[in-house]
Amino acid sequence: MRSMPDFVCSKCARAFAVPQAALDKFPGWVPKTCRDCKAAQGGAGAGKAPQARRSPAAGSPWKAKSAAGPTEENITVAEVLARYSAGPTTGLFTDGAAHPNPGPGGWGAVYVIEDRVVAERCGKEPSTTNNRMELVALREGLALVPKGVPAVIWSDSQLCVNTFTRWAKSWEARGWKRKEGEIKNLELVQEVYEQLVARPDLELRWIAAHQGQRWNEYADALATAYRRSER
Repeated sequence: MRSMPDFVCSKCARAFAVPQAALDKFPGWVPKTCRDCKAAQGGAGAGKAPQARRSPAAGSPWKAKSAAGPTEENITVAEVLARYSAGPTTGLFTDGAAHPNPGPGGWGAVYVIEDRVVAERCGKEPSTTNNRMELVALREGLALVPKGVPAVIWSDSQLCVNTFTRWAKSWEARGWKRKEGEIKNLELVQEVYEQLVARPDLELRWIAAHQGQRWNEYADALATAYRRSER
């Protein structure tokens, strides 16, 4: 699995990197806009990191999506297609949801080439968590991409992306143990990591949630289908 830039700009959808030193200095900061787009907005605050926010509780890197960010719209895939057109047009898009968290949940994955759906799938569980559904979406979604076909996998879970691009290799080297405590949903983490390692032609990237990017919104609609009478 190749190393990729850390973030995707919510304005232009281009990948951009942030120095690790800056991320370490501001725990909990999730950059959403690249330097060029910040400058285009008038330059105010361009390139500056926000004030530091409180870190997650020690021993648990697994946390839900930010409650301060945009929320799910709970709309159908047809409504998504009618409403949104921005964002990447090719790749595998995955998402997971639970409401309340923990509680009933669902997952969704859609494989798209040039704005055309090639394959999709979704599912649900009666009692689960957001994080578990994000992992299931990745596991199930990977099967939609034919073996040997390069593809970008888009996930709006920073946690999932960091798990497989930063942490899993060292966890495996330590016998699947973390210095800070247990690895939640370990069996799913191991399954997804094994698949990604076996397929170096797949590149896992982060995409901003609920920013009007069509296929991320579509995956979200699949993940929340369990809450509606239609997808």
